[in-house]
Amino acid sequence: MSESEFPRTIGKVANRELVAHGYATFDSLTEVSAKALLEIHGVGPKAIRILGEELAAQGKAYAAD
Repeated sequence: MSESEFPRTIGKVANRELVAHGYATFDSLTEVSAKALLEIHGVGPKAIRILGEELAAQGKAYAAD
């Protein structure tokens, strides 16, 4: 199984697809916009919200659109 530091609550498909697209750490998410991530199959609004909340807790954010 693909390894990432994302919580399981984002779902297995979202986790797998993010890793397949090169996003396995929260730092890597700061280099891409939420809008671009939503274009990845299996990554939906729930995953974006959960990941965005965790980014904010770390003082980070998605890249601007």
